[in-house]
Amino acid sequence: MLTKINSEHRGKTKIGWLESYHSFSFSNFFNPEMMGFGPIRVLNDDRILPGSGFPKHPHRDMEIVTIILEGALAHEDSTGTKEVIRKGEVQRMSAGSGIMHSEFNNSNEEGVHLLQIWFLPNANGLKPSYDQKKFPITERINKLQKIVGSSDQNGELKIEQDADLFISFLEDQKTLEYSGRDNRGLYLYLIEGRLDVNGIKLSTGDAVKTNDETKLKIKADADSQFILFDVIMN
Repeated sequence: MLTKINSEHRGKTKIGWLESYHSFSFSNFFNPEMMGFGPIRVLNDDRILPGSGFPKHPHRDMEIVTIILEGALAHEDSTGTKEVIRKGEVQRMSAGSGIMHSEFNNSNEEGVHLLQIWFLPNANGLKPSYDQKKFPITERINKLQKIVGSSDQNGELKIEQDADLFISFLEDQKTLEYSGRDNRGLYLYLIEGRLDVNGIKLSTGDAVKTNDETKLKIKADADSQFILFDVIMN
């Protein structure tokens, strides 16, 4: 059975420079029924104003994935990594035994729109590491583009968890089908647009989840962008 999560059930942080929607409990938003899904612990949809961002702060024992949807984000961390992540690029950071990092909008004129996702790792105390990659946006139009997985054999970024993450831009009236495996969880988050997923209507910010269905039929009722997780559930 698919369960719909309406956009208004997300948490929200809105301060001067940041507007952030939280699909799971995060910061001052706490809902005991929204603590994650399988190994997914955080899914934040963030917009950061020009010249602003998150000053240096710590993380540990999390696999952190950042997807840039618009604009560019400047990243710096305690391993010496200093990079700019741009639209179409995805960052993977294993916080492992502990890391400090900062994230700032790289522009003083344009905003940045990003998704940040935290996965619980399959082991604690790992050595911190970093990677980022540009994924051609044309390769996600009307198909699922795999950007994260438990290996990198097909060009995706590798995380230390049994989890696959896809992104897609589905044009109006186009359809996609996805077949997963038994005993897995599927979670679809609609970044923007309108979708019909197995007969369930979704609008921007809505999501659907299931841990007992393996097939999704996805139809766009408007140009739509979404991400899809396929994750272990034990």
